[in-house]
Amino acid sequence: MNHPPYLDKLNEVQRQAAMQINGPVMIIAGAGSGKTRVLTYRIAHIIKQGNDAFNILALTFTNKAAKEMKKRIETVVGPDARNIWMGTFHSVFAKILRIEAEKIGYPKDFTIYDTDDSKSLIKTILKEMNLDEKLYKPGLVYNRISNCKNSLITSKEYIKIPELLEADASTGRPLISKIFATYSSRCYKAGAMDFDDLLLNTHKLFKEHLDVLYKYQHKFKFIMVDEYQDTNLCQYMIVKSLASMFENICVVGDDSQSIYSFRGANIQNILNFEKDYPDLKVFKLEHNYRSTANIVNASTSLIANNKEKLDKNIYTDNPDGEKIRLFKSPSDNEEGKAVAQSIFEEKHKHHLNNVDFAILYRTNAQSRAFEESLRKMNIQYRVYGGMSFYQRKEVKDLLAYLRLVVNPNDEEALKRIINYPTRKIGNTTIDKLIVLAAENEQPMWEIVKNAHSFPILGSSVAHLRDFYIMMSSFQAMLKNKNAYEISEYVAKQSTLLKTLYEDKTVEGVSKYENIVELLNSIKEFTEDDTNESEKDLSAFIQEIALYTDADKDAEGDDKVTLMTIHSSKGLEFKHVYVVGMEENLFPSQLSLSSRPELEEERRLFYVAITRAEEQLTLSYATSRFKYGNLIPCEPSRFLEEIDPRFLDLSAILIKKEPLFKPKENQNYGTGYGMNVGKSIVRPQTQIQVSENFAPSDASLIQEGQRVEHQRFGMGLVVKLDGVGDSSKALIEFEGLGQKTLVLKFAKLMIHE
Repeated sequence: MNHPPYLDKLNEVQRQAAMQINGPVMIIAGAGSGKTRVLTYRIAHIIKQGNDAFNILALTFTNKAAKEMKKRIETVVGPDARNIWMGTFHSVFAKILRIEAEKIGYPKDFTIYDTDDSKSLIKTILKEMNLDEKLYKPGLVYNRISNCKNSLITSKEYIKIPELLEADASTGRPLISKIFATYSSRCYKAGAMDFDDLLLNTHKLFKEHLDVLYKYQHKFKFIMVDEYQDTNLCQYMIVKSLASMFENICVVGDDSQSIYSFRGANIQNILNFEKDYPDLKVFKLEHNYRSTANIVNASTSLIANNKEKLDKNIYTDNPDGEKIRLFKSPSDNEEGKAVAQSIFEEKHKHHLNNVDFAILYRTNAQSRAFEESLRKMNIQYRVYGGMSFYQRKEVKDLLAYLRLVVNPNDEEALKRIINYPTRKIGNTTIDKLIVLAAENEQPMWEIVKNAHSFPILGSSVAHLRDFYIMMSSFQAMLKNKNAYEISEYVAKQSTLLKTLYEDKTVEGVSKYENIVELLNSIKEFTEDDTNESEKDLSAFIQEIALYTDADKDAEGDDKVTLMTIHSSKGLEFKHVYVVGMEENLFPSQLSLSSRPELEEERRLFYVAITRAEEQLTLSYATSRFKYGNLIPCEPSRFLEEIDPRFLDLSAILIKKEPLFKPKENQNYGTGYGMNVGKSIVRPQTQIQVSENFAPSDASLIQEGQRVEHQRFGMGLVVKLDGVGDSSKALIEFEGLGQKTLVLKFAKLMIHE
C-alpha cells in the first residue's frame, strides 16, 4: 500500500492503523508495541488529509503524555498541532465545563476539590452530624461516593437503590446516603466540583442540554481514546454520546493491562467494543520492541492463565537476553538488603546508572525495607508517589488564598486560610461560621461579609471584617492583573511570605523556598507562549488541580525509582525488581474471593513484568512482619504460572533448595522443583490464642477489622454478608487462607 513518507517509521500494521481515519477503529496495543508512535502519526495523518486540528479530540492517560504527543505531532504538521483538544478526560472536560458550567448552575470559575479537600469536607459533615470517624472513616465514605459517581449514581439516585441502602445498614453505616446528599449540596453551594464531578457533570450537561451535546458532536469529528481498558461507565457514556454523530472513533488499549477496577474502570468496555460498533476495524500491535524475548515470553505464559481476554500473539525480534532471576530471602528486611546489594553489584559490573533501576511493589508500605537498605549502601533513590510539590502544606496554603480570590464561595479554601497566618479567628469562631452558613443556607463567605449582623460572633467581628476587606482587595485585582501579579501581591499582603521568611529553621527555609518556587511556576505559566490556554489565575489554579503524580517530569538526578506497580504503568526501565511476590500480598488477600479480582491481580503482575527492558528479578520473602509479628509467607501462585523455561533459579539467595516444596513422593519433572499448574503445599502454622481471649459482640464486627478465632488464630475480615442471625463474615486467616463463618456462632474477638 502506498503511504506518505512521514509514515515510513511505522511497521505495516502500525501504518494501516494510522491511515484508517474514518469509522470505528480499535487498536489492541500490546506492551512495548509502539502505541504512542501510532497515536502520534494517526493524528498527524488526520490533519495532513485536510482536516482541522480543532475538530480532533484525543483523550490520553496523563497530561504529560498529551504534551509530549503534541510536540511530536508538531514536527510533522507544524503549529496546527497546538489546536488539538488533547489531554486527560478530567482536563479536557474541565475545559468544556469552564465554558458551559453556568448551564448546570455552576460558576465558570468553579473550584476543583482535590482528595484532601473532599475528605476535609466529609470530616466537617461527620462532625456536624455527630458521627464517629472511626466507623464512618472519611476515606471509606469518599471512596463510596466516588465509586457511585463513576457509575452515574448521584446522591438523589442513591436513596432510590435498596441494595446500596441495605449494604450500608449491614455494615453499620446507614447514614452514608445522608452524608452523600450533604456533601453534594455543600460542593454545589461552594461552586466546587471534585474530580468525579468533572465527569459526572459533563455527562449531565450533555444529557440535559442536547444543544450543547450537538455542538460538541459536530466539533469533535475525530475522537481518539488511549488506555480505553481503564475507562469507567461515566467516561464510556460521554465518549459514546460524543462519537454518535460521525462514529470516527478510535480506541487504543490492552485488555491485559486493565488494572484500575478499584477506580471504577470496567474491562468490559474494551472487551465488548465491537458490540457497540459492528463495522469495527481492529488492528493488533503484537510486536514488542521494548523487552528481551525471555521477558516477553514469560509475560505471555503468565497472562495465558486469564480467561477473560482478547486474542493476540505478542512476539519480539529482540535477543533472548538473561533469564528472569528469582530471589528468595528469609524476611522482608533481608529482601531489602538483597535487592540493594544486587543493584550495587549490577551498577558496578555493567557500568550502569541508578536511573536504570526500578523497584516495584504491590503496596506503598513495602518501600521502607528498600529505602533503609539503599540508604545504607549510599545508593540514591526517589519514592514515586510520595508527597508532590503541590501537596505540601505551605504550597496548598497560598493556593487556597488564590482559590478564594477566584471563587469566594470555596468553603474549604476559606476554612484553611481564614486564620493563617494567625489573625485571632480561632476554631470556635470558624465552627460558628459553619453553623451560621448551614442555618442561613448561605456560603460561609456571605456570613464573613455580614459578620456584624450575627451577635453570636462577638469580638471576632472586627477580625472577620479585616479579613473580608483584605480578600476583597485581592479579588478586585482579577480584572486588570495577570496570574503572577496577583499571586505575588497576595503572598506578600497576606503576610504568608513574611511569616515563612522569619522562620530560620531548616524546615522554615525550605517552606519559604517552596513558596518562591510556586510563584516562579506561576510566572512561567503566564509567559509560556507554547501554552494556548488562557493565562488568567483561574486557568492556572485549574491546571494545578488536575496535576497528578503521573504528570511529574522525570527528575534529572540519577536515582533508583521506587514505586507501586499501579504507578509504573506506561513506564519502562532497563532493570526491574518486582518484590513481595507472596500469597496474600501479591495477589492481594482482598482479591481472592472471585475470578475477576484474581485476574486483575494477574494483569497487574503482567504490567510489572513488561516494564523491564533487559533484566527482570522477582523477589519474595519466607517471612514478613505483619501487625508486629513475624508471619510465615509462601511464594505467590503467580510464580508457578510463568513457564519455567524463562526462569533462572540459581540466584535464590539462601540454601539451594527448590523454590516450591513438592508433595511427598511427587516428581515435578524439572530440576527446579517447579511445574506449571501444580498447587503449592500450604505450610501448617501453630495457632496461639491470646491469654485474655474474650468473644466480642458480633454486631460490632466490620470489614477491614482484625479479629481472633480460638481455633484459626488471627485474621482479617474481608467481607460481610447478610443481616441479623444469618450474617456471615469472609475472613482471611494468617497461614490458613479464607474461611466463611456465621457471626452468631463464630466467637470472634476484635483487635483494634
